[in-house]
Amino acid sequence: MLNPQLLCIGHRGAMGHAPENTLRAIRTALELGARCVEIDVYSVDGHLVVFHDDRLERTTNGSGYLSEQSFEQLRALDAGYGERIPTLEEVCDAIDAKACLNIELKGPDTAAPVAALLAKLIAAGWPSDTFLVSSFNHRSLQAMRQLNPDILLGALICGLPVDDARFATELGAFSVHACLDFVDQRFVDDAHDRGLKVFVYTVDHPDDLARMQRLGVDGVFSNFPERVLTAYSQGGVTNTWTDTAATPSI
Repeated sequence: MLNPQLLCIGHRGAMGHAPENTLRAIRTALELGARCVEIDVYSVDGHLVVFHDDRLERTTNGSGYLSEQSFEQLRALDAGYGERIPTLEEVCDAIDAKACLNIELKGPDTAAPVAALLAKLIAAGWPSDTFLVSSFNHRSLQAMRQLNPDILLGALICGLPVDDARFATELGAFSVHACLDFVDQRFVDDAHDRGLKVFVYTVDHPDDLARMQRLGVDGVFSNFPERVLTAYSQGGVTNTWTDTAATPSI
């Protein structure tokens, strides 16, 4: 009997095993077998840096606001176990088009440089649906849609709108990314009725994984990819998000 399906998306790489959003975390997620990886990206000092917080203290030996540092200052920091804060280009090099990548836009003015880099990678042969760009800032998603309408969008939300997933449809999104604390059956069903994928963050406990599978969500972001991968089928996912839309064989 095959395991039920639930897509695994490595959260900030595999941050349960390695410093989040570092190349070490990315490689760990891939080594564990994750076919999809999520990271966070800011535009700072003319560079796309992979980082989650707007301040440095929690995950590095630095202090202050990320946006107030030069790129050289950021690269001199220890992001854990000697890891540096990577660039989006370095993350893409590490993935090498062998897995799906979810890029969450953080901070202002990030959409345009991310769109430019993705256009360059697509021109070099990467499938456009290798990339899924998400954000809590839906204006940034609108900007990405205008800059490159071929890029898949993921609409992040924390809460339950009165009109459920309608906002994601209006954004032209591929998926809606819902919070574990709020997602319910009505929301999942409404999103699916609208043709949207439902990915839920952040799901680590086996009981929560089982609950998400019962709700029928399509995938989960997890700090511990192996907990998802050992219990749930990944269907036919290779290196594009549209593969996640395929119905698994039974």
